[in-house]
Order: sequence, then structure tokens, then C-alpha cells
Amino acid sequence: MLNIVLFGPPGSGKGTQAENIIGKYGLKHLSTGDLLRAEIAGQTELGMKAKKIMDKGELVPDEIVVGMIEKRIVSEKDPEGFIFDGFPRTVKQARALDEMLASQNTSISLMISLDVDREELINRLIKRGKDQGRSDDNLETIENRIRVYEEQTTPVMNYYEQQGKARKINGIGSIEEIFIHIVNVMNEK
Repeated sequence: MLNIVLFGPPGSGKGTQAENIIGKYGLKHLSTGDLLRAEIAGQTELGMKAKKIMDKGELVPDEIVVGMIEKRIVSEKDPEGFIFDGFPRTVKQARALDEMLASQNTSISLMISLDVDREELINRLIKRGKDQGRSDDNLETIENRIRVYEEQTTPVMNYYEQQGKARKINGIGSIEEIFIHIVNVMNEK
């Protein structure tokens, strides 16, 4: 099974490249935001626990998020693998993910990080905000989101580097050029 963690700051092209990876490799997309919304909409036990926490403005605990991911993984019939988008965000989450995957006789194959400099990210996100009318794509919010990403993900990147699974990809160029670099790295696995 091919299990990929896709990292990149806001505006790095994760969503676009995740779609390309899914299309080529037949992986199942696991987005924690999508999972939370689906569990809440389905009024599952995990969803209701998450909703109570979110309604208070708090972060959903790791054990609930990992539980939702595990539920999704177990429910898939003979998947080619999974692409994890937006998770793990901390080393504690990465360890929990590793333990959960080990219990399913699989593991993370590769962590791909789309590397884009701050100035390019800001330009992309401001443009996206104008094009799509996204209120969260203003300069102050963008800079904060990038800072939070850098603070949270650097330790996770180090965690996967220690396992020999982390690869940085230049996230500047055409969508096709970036995808070719991703495919080359994935084909090494």
C-alpha cells in the first residue's frame, strides 16, 4: 500500500497536486477537515464529540481525529493507499498515525513537502483571495497561517526525515513540472 503525507504551506499547491497524485496512483484522499465535516453531518458518535468541542472553539483532540482516520481506512476495501492532507500536524499526531497504520499492517511510505518561498506564497494567496473572494486570504491572515504552518510542521518534517521518508519538492513552476518532480520521487519508493 502506498501511503503519502502531503505537506506544504497555504498556497503551495497541495490541493492541486493531491488531485494529480490521486488520479495517477488511485489513492484515497484523507483530509481531516472533510472527515470532521462528514462525521458531524452523519451524526456519528465521533462526530458529535468533535462538534461539542468545535462549538466551544477548541481544537479536536488527536485521539478523535486519529479515530476518524482509522474508521475511514478500515472501511475502504482493498485500497491502493492513502494520501494524508492536513494531517499529521504535530509529532504526537505523526506517532499516533504510525501506530494506527501499524495496527493495519501498513505504514507511511513517503512524506512530500512542497517548498515555496514566503513571497511567492503571499502573492499566490492574495491573488486567490481576489479571484475567489476568500476573506481568509488577506495579508495579515496569510502571514499568520504561514507562520503557524512553519512552527507546527518543521518538527513533523524532522520526524519523517529521521525515518528516511521526507522529500522536499520545489513548489515553484508549472503544475505539470511540479507533478513530474513528485512522480519521480514517488517512483523511487
